[in-house]
Amino acid sequence: MIIKVFGDKIQLGEAAARQATEAIKRAISERGRARIIAATGASQFEFLNALTITPGIDWAKVEMFHLDEYVGLPITHPASFRKYLLERLIEPTGLRNYHLLDGEGHPDEVCKRIGEEISASPVDIAFVGIGENGHLAFNDPPADFETDKPYIVVNLDETCRRQQVGEGWFADLDDVPKEAISMTVRQILRAGEIICVVPDARKARAVKTCFENEISPQFPASILRAHGGTTVYLDTESSSLLNLQILKVKKT
Repeated sequence: MIIKVFGDKIQLGEAAARQATEAIKRAISERGRARIIAATGASQFEFLNALTITPGIDWAKVEMFHLDEYVGLPITHPASFRKYLLERLIEPTGLRNYHLLDGEGHPDEVCKRIGEEISASPVDIAFVGIGENGHLAFNDPPADFETDKPYIVVNLDETCRRQQVGEGWFADLDDVPKEAISMTVRQILRAGEIICVVPDARKARAVKTCFENEISPQFPASILRAHGGTTVYLDTESSSLLNLQILKVKKT
């Protein structure tokens, strides 16, 4: 795992987008297409903005999979991750081959159908973030590190749900769904390359917990350290609690 620290979230997003662009173009050059996994949430704003305006990507040859979605939330709701991806990635790029998780349907059937589609061929690159409780996708602690299923239905813990209120997606805690469809930890780790984008001071404790403690389901994103193709992008605020010398972090 490589950790890179930037002065602010805009620099972070631009640098992560450069790596993502290279990975997508490389996959298209080598195999004729790129299969990607896209993350959502406030932490991904700057990264996705930079990625969608970067020239040179043939988005017609990109296939996108979706990390997670709330159960029971309509696509018209401001917090819908389907709505988020349509507005911030799919429409700006003209991407046509995508698989969104329909949380309004039957969650188990959605898990099975999209799971079969993502399992049909290797994934080239996954874009992920880290939650305030250390979650990876919606795999809250203690995360399931063992299941081989690509997608599962999970219960969201209170810390995770409060984060969504804090980010402004919901008015109060009672409005936040208690269940979600989530890509599993093992499925994320099957990606050839992982770009983890984690800005902001509110993520500093989770970053320290996941990267300085043991790899454990109690610290879900700690599993990223077991993947040799992971690059973590931090800013000054999110890296503020890390022991940078011990982790041999590259500051930019």
